[in-house]
Amino acid sequence: MTTPSPSPVAQKSASAPPPEAITIHARSRVLELVWADGSRYRVPFELMRVYSPSAEVAGHGPGQEVLQTGKREVQITAMNPVGNYAVQPRFSDGHESGIFTWEYLRHLGANQEQLWRDYEARLAAAGRDRDTPMPTLGKAPAAPMVFHAKKPR
Repeated sequence: MTTPSPSPVAQKSASAPPPEAITIHARSRVLELVWADGSRYRVPFELMRVYSPSAEVAGHGPGQEVLQTGKREVQITAMNPVGNYAVQPRFSDGHESGIFTWEYLRHLGANQEQLWRDYEARLAAAGRDRDTPMPTLGKAPAAPMVFHAKKPR
């Protein structure tokens, strides 16, 4: 069974408290988050990358998700705050458009076992594995396209 992610409205909720500490562990490739209520999660960078809330990964609605592969070794190279409600990591593969709210990071941490199972099932259904390189989208045109503007009479 798929664990639903928070709705887009919930992901942008400013009422979720921020973590007291965020630590990027580059060697083990995990983001450690600690909240005042004692919650502590170690979220793998790969999990964050394959479940990025960006439109590039999540699409613009149900059924538009893009299966991410080849992200096992991905690193977080930078992380910027987004207001008081989120962070925006930059990943070593160039992806940087996902805004991870505190609520969404809690969701990833609390549900990571189920999320990994769902991800593995989607990979299997697509005949891929975690290390399969991402397919390239489309081909470059064989010849450049040339447009000619009509001259005014």
